[in-house]
Amino acid sequence: MKANSLYILLVFSFFCFQKGLAQEIGKKDIPKQNVIKKDSVKTISKKTQIDLKKGVKTEIEVDSTKTDSIIKPKEAIQYDILHNAQDYTIQNAKNKTITLYNEAEVDYGDINLKAGKIIIDYKNNTVYATGIKDSTGYVQRPIFKQGNQESEQDSILYNFKSEKALIYGIKTVQGEMITYGEKTKRINDSTVYMSKLRFTTSKKKIPDYYISTNKAKLVPGKKIIVGGSNLVLADVPTPLYLPFAYFPLTQGRTSGFIIPTWGENNQQGFFLQNGGYYFALNDYFDLELTGDIYSNGSWAINSNSAYKKRYKYSGRLSFRYQNLTNGIKGFSDFSKSANYNISWNHRQDPKTSPNSNLSAQVNISSSSQFFRQSLNQIDQNQQFNNSFNSSISYYKKFVGTPFNTTITLSHQQNSNNETVTMTLPSVQINMDRIYPFAGKGGVKKNAIQRIGTTYNVKGRLDVNTTEDDFLTSKMFEGSKSGIEHAISATTNMKAFKYFTLTPVFNYRDVWYFSKINKRYDTSIPDEANENQGTVVNDTISGFNRFNSYNFGTSLSTVIYGNFEFSKGRLKALRHTITPTITWNYTPDLASKYQLTVPRSDEPDDFLTYTQFEGGIFGQPTGGIQNRLTFAVNNKLEAKISPKDEDSDEKDRKVTLINNLNFNTSYNIAGDSLRWSNVNFNMGIPFFKNKMVLNFTGTLNPYQVTENGVEIDKFNKAIFRLENLALTTGYAFSSKDFEKKDDSEKKDDKNNDGNNLPDVLGSNINPNRGFANRASSGNQGKQEEKTADLYRNKMPWNLSFNYSIIYNNNGYNFSGIRNHVTSFNGSIDLTPKWKLGVNSGYSFTDGAFTNATFNFSRDLDSWRFNFNWTPFGRFTSYYFFIGIKSSMLSDLKWDKNQPPDRRLF
Repeated sequence: MKANSLYILLVFSFFCFQKGLAQEIGKKDIPKQNVIKKDSVKTISKKTQIDLKKGVKTEIEVDSTKTDSIIKPKEAIQYDILHNAQDYTIQNAKNKTITLYNEAEVDYGDINLKAGKIIIDYKNNTVYATGIKDSTGYVQRPIFKQGNQESEQDSILYNFKSEKALIYGIKTVQGEMITYGEKTKRINDSTVYMSKLRFTTSKKKIPDYYISTNKAKLVPGKKIIVGGSNLVLADVPTPLYLPFAYFPLTQGRTSGFIIPTWGENNQQGFFLQNGGYYFALNDYFDLELTGDIYSNGSWAINSNSAYKKRYKYSGRLSFRYQNLTNGIKGFSDFSKSANYNISWNHRQDPKTSPNSNLSAQVNISSSSQFFRQSLNQIDQNQQFNNSFNSSISYYKKFVGTPFNTTITLSHQQNSNNETVTMTLPSVQINMDRIYPFAGKGGVKKNAIQRIGTTYNVKGRLDVNTTEDDFLTSKMFEGSKSGIEHAISATTNMKAFKYFTLTPVFNYRDVWYFSKINKRYDTSIPDEANENQGTVVNDTISGFNRFNSYNFGTSLSTVIYGNFEFSKGRLKALRHTITPTITWNYTPDLASKYQLTVPRSDEPDDFLTYTQFEGGIFGQPTGGIQNRLTFAVNNKLEAKISPKDEDSDEKDRKVTLINNLNFNTSYNIAGDSLRWSNVNFNMGIPFFKNKMVLNFTGTLNPYQVTENGVEIDKFNKAIFRLENLALTTGYAFSSKDFEKKDDSEKKDDKNNDGNNLPDVLGSNINPNRGFANRASSGNQGKQEEKTADLYRNKMPWNLSFNYSIIYNNNGYNFSGIRNHVTSFNGSIDLTPKWKLGVNSGYSFTDGAFTNATFNFSRDLDSWRFNFNWTPFGRFTSYYFFIGIKSSMLSDLKWDKNQPPDRRLF
C-alpha cells in the first residue's frame, strides 16, 4: 500500500511539474498538423509533442482562441523553447533541466543555438552550450545566431530573462570582419564587451594577419572600438601600434577619410597624392574629393562621383584641376600652368523608356596634352591619342508616327593643331521610309507600289576655336549655322530576269543665315607680292539658301559558282560574285550662284566663288557630274567533311576569302583623267575566324610627272600600286591548347578576329582602388586560386596587332612608311603570382615602343602590385601592398614615382 501510494504521488508530482512547465513555455503557436487539446500534453520539442497518457508523439497546435479575464504577470520566458538532439534528451524534473546531446539545437524566438551539448535550466532561465570531444578533438562548437548576427564559440551561457550572455572562445563575423575573443560578456543586443581580442579579414583557420588588443567594445552591425592594439603578421607581432582604433561595421557604403599616397619626382619634389574624404550620400549617389600637394608649390584637386538607379540610369562624373609649377622661381625655365579635365559617362537603361534614350560620353580638357602632363593619371591609351571626343545625345521616337528626332552636342579637340570644334547643338528629325503608293494592306507588287520615300531635316550650330580661346568670349567668333532638308525616293524592279534595277532620286535644300562677300582690298598687301592687294572675306548676316538634286540608277545581280570534289575532305567550293553598276547624274546648278571678284590688278584676273563657301552643309557643286561607278564583291567559301567519316558531325563551312572588293568610277562629263583610282580591300580569316588578315589599297591608272602632277596618260603597267596597308591581330592563350568541354567551345564562337583586345593595356591610376585591380587589364571579381603542387599549370595569354603601310606616289618613292607591332600578354607563374607586359616594336625605327611591366601577387587576404615603365617618355613605377578588404583598405603601403617630364 505504501509503495502504491508512493508511486501515485510521484506520478502526480511529475504530472504537475510537466503542466507547470508547459504553461511557462509561452504563447507562440506551432504549425498545425494533428490537433490535440488535452491537459496531458506536457513537453514541447522542436518537432514533437509527448502525450504521457498514451505514450504517443504527435504534432499539436496550441488553442489560442481561449481567453482568460485574469491578467497574468509577464513571464520570464516569453516564447516557446523548441529543441532537438541526435542521441538523447534527458529531463531532470527535480532540477528543472533538459540535457540535449549530439547535434543539439534550440530555438527561442529569433534565437537559434546549435552545439554538441546543450543544457536548458528552467529554474534559472538559462541555457548552457558546449562542444563535445571525440577522436578528432573538440567538435560541434556552439553556434549562436540571433537575427542576422552569428557567432561561434567554445562555450556560452545565455539568460533568457536578462538576455545577457557569457561567452568563451568566441568567433564572430561582422560583414568582412572576423573577430576572435577569449572571453566575452554580452550585455544586450547592442553591446558586447570582449577581452584579449583578435580581429582580421583573413578567412583561414590560422589567419595571415590580425590586429591584437586586450579589450574592445563591439556594437553588432555598427562599430568596434578597441584600446591599444598592434598588427601581427603570421603570429609575429610588429612594431606598428595604435593607442586606440575605431572600425565601422555598417552594411553598405560609409563615409570616411582617404589616406594619401606619397612619393617624389625630379620636377615637383616630394608629394602626397589622392588624400581626401569619401561621402556616401545615399543609395544612389556618392562623392569622392581628393587632393594632391607637392613640395615645390604644385597642387591639384580631384572630384569623382558615381550614381546608379536600377532599371533607370547609371553614370560617373569626374573633375580634375591641376596647378603645376615647373623649375625654380627666378630661373629662365620657371613656368606655371593650370590644367583641368571633365569626364562624364551616362547610360540610360533601355527598360526605362524604349522610345527615348539619353546617353553621354564627355571628355573635355583645357589642353589636349592633359594626360601627357598629368602627374597623377597615367592613362596609356590617352597618351598615344591625339584627340578628345565628347558627345551628349538624346533620341526620341514619336509613337504612332514614322518620325523620330535626335539632339546631339559634340566636341572634338586635336592636339596636333590645338583646335577645338563643337556642335552646339545638332538637331535632326527623321522620317522612316514610307510607301505612299502601296496597295491595300501594304502590298507592294510592282515598281510603283515599291516606291519608298524618306525625309530628314538637320540643323547645326558649329563652333571652331582654339584651346586658348576655349570657354572664353572669343569662342563663338566665326561660328556657323545652317539647316538642311533632304528627300530621297527609290524603288526596285527586275530587269533581264536575273538583274535588279534600282532607280534613285535625291533632293536637298540648304538654308544659311549668313553669306560670304569677297572684295579686293588694295590697302592690304598680298603676302607674295606686296605691290598688290588681296581678296578679303566679309560675312554678312541674313537668310540665304540653295538647292540641288541628282538622280541615277544601279544594276546588280548575284553570280554563284559551285565546284564539287569527289575525293578528299574538300567537298565543294563556292564563289559568290556580286557585281554592281551605278549611274549618277547631277546637273550644273552652281553657275546661277557663282559670283566674280578681281584677284589682282590685272584687268582679266578674276576669282569665281559662291556666297555659300565654308558652309557647314557645303555649297552647290560646279559643272555637270555624270559618272559611272563599277563595283565587284567576291566571297569564297569551302565545305569540308569531318576527319572521322563515321562520326555524326556535319560538313563544316569555312570562309576562305571574305569580301574581296574592287571599285572604281568613270566620269563621262570629264575632259581628262576620267578614270578614278581602283580601291580594293580583302579579308582572309584564319584559325576559325580568330585571326583576319586585312588588306586595303589603291591602284592608280595614270602617270605622274616629276612634280607630282597626274597626266592623262596610262601607266605602262596599267596600274601603279599607290598604297597598300596590311593589318592583322591575334589573341590566344594556354586554353587554346587544352581539351575543351562543350561550354568552352560555345564561348569560342564569340571570338572574332576583327574585335581584338586593346594591346596598350589598362589605365594605371595610383589611388585607393588599386588594391583590387588585377594586373594586365583583367577586370571584375578575382577568382580564388589554390596551388596544385608539383602539377601546377601556368596559364598564359598573348595578343598582338601588326600593321605595315606601303606608299608609292609615282615620283618620290617612299616604300614602307610604317611597320610596327604591339603586344600584350600575361602568365600565371603560380596560382598566386602573375606577370604581365604591354609593349611594341617599330621595325622602321628599330626600337621598342612604350613598355609597361605588371607584377601581381595574391596574398590571400592581402594583394601586392607593382607596375613599372622602365624606359621611354613615361618612365615611372607604382608599388602597392595592402589588404583586399574595403573595411581595412587603409592598412596599406604604396609608393609611386610619376613620370619625369624632362631630364636634368
